[in-house]
Amino acid sequence: MYRAIAKNKRNTVFIILLFILIIGGLAALAAYIYRDWTIVVITLVIATGYAVIQYFAASRQALSLSGAHEIQKADNPRLYRIVENLAITTGIPMPKVYIINDPAPNAFATGRDPQHASVAATTGILELLDDSELEGVMAHEIGHVQNYDIRVSMIVFGLVVAVGFIADMLLRIAFFGGRGNNNGGGNPIVLVFGLAAFIVAPLVAAIVQAAISRQREYLADATGAFTTRHPDALASALEKLGQYGRPMQRQNSSMAHMWISDPSKPGAMARLFSTHPPIAERIARLGKIGSSF
Repeated sequence: MYRAIAKNKRNTVFIILLFILIIGGLAALAAYIYRDWTIVVITLVIATGYAVIQYFAASRQALSLSGAHEIQKADNPRLYRIVENLAITTGIPMPKVYIINDPAPNAFATGRDPQHASVAATTGILELLDDSELEGVMAHEIGHVQNYDIRVSMIVFGLVVAVGFIADMLLRIAFFGGRGNNNGGGNPIVLVFGLAAFIVAPLVAAIVQAAISRQREYLADATGAFTTRHPDALASALEKLGQYGRPMQRQNSSMAHMWISDPSKPGAMARLFSTHPPIAERIARLGKIGSSF
């Protein structure tokens, strides 16, 4: 159990470091061509500022985009009590509880820290799962809160913004040149590098972002299993989500990574950029975790 959690954390750190190296290389290339190293500073400032804004606004945006409405214990005692018991078990403040009127079985958590956390479940998942399975899902979501996954997501979001900013800059340099129009415009080598960076960098950034998100899903699975000491319940819930899952009525790509199950059911090509690992792999990992109890 502890080895699984530690491994997922190490993988996330490794991928983020790889992401930073990609951005550093792109920024250095742009600065070299443009003869201005302030590009690196400007890029970092813009990306950080944008990520900070999103960090504080993301929770409200996610709840609004999903159509979630807050409930109290009297509105749905079953869901509320499960979340309440998990909060007591994990020692975090009671999160706000939301329900989404959608037949697609799904759930997500948001909040920049345990003091500002919210969990949401669809009416579809409440109807589909039994109590132990629903507890496993909610433990997974609270695991995201415990692991400060929204902070990781916002860091990665800022890095993606930086990649896009630098790639666009390299394309402009490739076509129009640097200062004085002497550092790139008309140079076929610079043009090739600029076009390659503009096309490849955002694709690489999307793949790395998806890889980080998948690692956080594995980590939340392991954390949830550790909380309930019943990984088989979460595995059973995931199996049902894989079997009966359907696209959400209100979809938004910016929050796709937040759901416990992919809300869009991507095709074969889209799975390369999917924010969720295959359900079969998640179930297999939970089986290994269960054997360690």
